[in-house]
Amino acid sequence: MTTHSQIQVLKTWLNNQIVGQNDLIDRLLIALLADGHLLVEGAPGLAKTKAIKLLAKGIEGSFHRIQFTPDLLPADVTGTDIYRAETSSFEFQKGPIFHNLVLADEINRAPAKVQSALLEAMAERQITVGKHTYPLADLFLVMATQNPIEQEGTYPLPEAQLDRFLLHVRVSYPSAAAEKEILRLVREENLTQEAVPPAKISQTDLLNARKSLLQIHLAESVEDYIVHLIDATRHPINYDAKLAQWLEYGASPRATLALERSARALAWLDGRDFVTPADVQALAPDVLRHRLILTFEAEASGVTIDQVIEHLLDVVPAA
Repeated sequence: MTTHSQIQVLKTWLNNQIVGQNDLIDRLLIALLADGHLLVEGAPGLAKTKAIKLLAKGIEGSFHRIQFTPDLLPADVTGTDIYRAETSSFEFQKGPIFHNLVLADEINRAPAKVQSALLEAMAERQITVGKHTYPLADLFLVMATQNPIEQEGTYPLPEAQLDRFLLHVRVSYPSAAAEKEILRLVREENLTQEAVPPAKISQTDLLNARKSLLQIHLAESVEDYIVHLIDATRHPINYDAKLAQWLEYGASPRATLALERSARALAWLDGRDFVTPADVQALAPDVLRHRLILTFEAEASGVTIDQVIEHLLDVVPAA
């Protein structure tokens, strides 16, 4: 079975286990294939934690959940040097960040020191403790969650760290039909044994799949479309007066790279060997949502970031 077929089997199994959250499953797989990290925002109880836990069961690799709290220390994430009396020396004890899949639950509850430690891991794929630097695994994905309802005791994520997330996904409530299916599914899980996941996908196959994304055809016109979309966030006056009124700061070059990689991953998941403008448009909201800063006038008028991105897609012509 090819890696593409294995991932399709895994995707089908995940959608059967997590009802009504198809977009979240797709974005998780895209982040895994595009070698990026995922920021998920949604109310409690929407299967955010369950999604990555089940994904970890379908791939070859380790998983760890970190519950972020205001009293969390950087060493609780990275690990620390432990003194060994028998050898009269210090030995590094690895922290949970050294797993392949890491769930940073309620990431905005941790203070700045913890955020800086996580930032190095996400950006450089390494952590530094004292004088020593330790590399992380090639297969390394952080899925961070945020609760948009409760703001007490939270720390806003710095822009530099937000920029390290490949995608920012917003999870909404399931439909009434999906919720009825959830009732049936949970009832069956309580009566019978837990559903058996498909055969694990090896890390080697996943790393090879990442390389195969680079072979997907990206026409120059689609490449220009990606560049123009990002450029329009930085120089909106050249594209549309309303856009200029709404945008204070545009996206960084990381957004360009993220949009290109994510579009390739979406095409690969769909079984195509080429990227279309529709792929770019489908992922633009998730790529740009956390990278754009609105003006005071836009916020005062009640304009949302998703409305701005929708308008951006309207004013920049597709390839």
